[in-house]
Amino acid sequence: MEKYSHDIIIVGAGLAGLRAAVAAAEVDSKLDIAVLSKQHPLRSHSVCAQGGTAAVMREKDSYDLHAYDTVKGADFLADQDVAEFFVRQVPKEIVLTEHWGCPWSRNADGRIDQRPFGGHTFPRACFAADMTGFLEMHAIYGKVTSYKNIRFYDEWFATSLIVEDKTAVGLTAIEMKTGEMQAFRAKSIIMATGGHERIYEFTTFSHSTTGDGMAMAYRAGAPLEDMEFVQFHPTGLVPPGVLITEGARGEGGYLLNANGERFMKKYAPEKMELAPRDVISRAEQTEMLEGRGLQGPYGSYIALDLRHLGEEKINERLPLIRDVAIKLGGVDPVKEPIPIRPAAHYSMGGIKANVKTETSIAGLYAAGECSCISVHGANRLGCNSTADCLVFGTVAGEEATKHASSSSLHEVPQQMLAAEENRIHEIISRNGNERVPAIRDEMRQIMDEKVWIYRNGLQLETALKEIRQLKSRFRNVKIEDKGKPFNTGLLETLQLDFMLDLAEVTIACALPRTESRGAHSRTDYPKRDDQNWLKHTLAYCTRDGPRLEYMPVTITKWPPVARTY
Repeated sequence: MEKYSHDIIIVGAGLAGLRAAVAAAEVDSKLDIAVLSKQHPLRSHSVCAQGGTAAVMREKDSYDLHAYDTVKGADFLADQDVAEFFVRQVPKEIVLTEHWGCPWSRNADGRIDQRPFGGHTFPRACFAADMTGFLEMHAIYGKVTSYKNIRFYDEWFATSLIVEDKTAVGLTAIEMKTGEMQAFRAKSIIMATGGHERIYEFTTFSHSTTGDGMAMAYRAGAPLEDMEFVQFHPTGLVPPGVLITEGARGEGGYLLNANGERFMKKYAPEKMELAPRDVISRAEQTEMLEGRGLQGPYGSYIALDLRHLGEEKINERLPLIRDVAIKLGGVDPVKEPIPIRPAAHYSMGGIKANVKTETSIAGLYAAGECSCISVHGANRLGCNSTADCLVFGTVAGEEATKHASSSSLHEVPQQMLAAEENRIHEIISRNGNERVPAIRDEMRQIMDEKVWIYRNGLQLETALKEIRQLKSRFRNVKIEDKGKPFNTGLLETLQLDFMLDLAEVTIACALPRTESRGAHSRTDYPKRDDQNWLKHTLAYCTRDGPRLEYMPVTITKWPPVARTY
């Protein structure tokens, strides 16, 4: 097994990972920085972000207003000190990305334009048409490639973190081209691998985004925080689940039921289609459950109507949405409504990290959607995610650099490397009667049916048993391809292994939370319970499954109040 050594290794090359690389290189141009990704950086899931990045950029807006919107949107589970830090950093990131070449959309006076977004009391979503993440990624990737001390490992699949004495000393990864496992040593490691919503069937997530970093950190001893809180985006295109940006509603789109009614007036009379995502997703689900959804070949759905915006505005502000709707949905939004329904979209939970992105493992940092710094609480506001990646990607890069500058490389224990190599060999050598696609499909069906927008205790208990049965069946999975180069069968098997762990954690965290808060909505416990549940869930990995602990929410200025829109 070959060994590579770097001062800092960043796992994941989306917005958070690339921004961390720039920040680290800016702090110290002499450090040796590596970015490891299972695909080319410009194929990372971050390019799918469409609607915008939230930032205070106008005189009538304020940091307190953005922070309060974030805290209220989070159903008061966000740590308020983190939210206050977060909102003050985002405007700096907008300016930097502009200097690096991000072509932000402009208003008539030449300033960066901003559109309304759900749950925000001010139109603060900076946007680049409806391709914000795509264009942010290209700008930052261009910046990263200007540094000589950053090396990319594209098409490498990380399989495990190496932790010794509660300190991250390295990781193992498979080079896809050769199929060989290699070891990496590092003084600091940053996880920036994205979320885990591919555990669901109907999702906006790219197929490659399977929560690997979350699972590796969890198995290495870092707790996962608030994993029961999964965001469902109100507008997933039917049938593929591809995201239709919230910016479509920010530009004035309507949501209509089978009766042609703008039904949001019943659920959020002030905000209507610009209520937070959890509110709208529940409203849509209720409309469909009560028989007011439209019916099509793929079941019940809701109509997103943009026709009144006109062709010129749609082509200027939402060109990608029109293209996606035509090619993948078979409808032209200039002429007819887009068929949509809620889709699994974002993980508020992730690797527990503090405001400095430090985890419980020394030398391990986490940023972006794989982390839970608790700025989003129980429900994330739209366009706060790309902002999160930029802000905490920066923090992670800076903090990892400080740690690397004062640390030395450790020898990666040979027995740990051998154990991981043996684990992978055992998986590929199995000759059982189970297949990855079958188990993966069953897992996703269970999550869609029993751990969806509306949940109850009986369904969650059943889902937990069924996922554990799938984990048992997984031990008998057979990989047909026994070769090494580009063995996608092996990679999909390892991804399923990660996802089964994360599905189990999601359900295990949801079951004891006997309240409804944000995206976690229990039909058997329909009210928020601040007396018993104003606290974060922590899940630790054990042989018997997740072990749960709890910790308080940090409240600085805004005590919980009724959440109405």
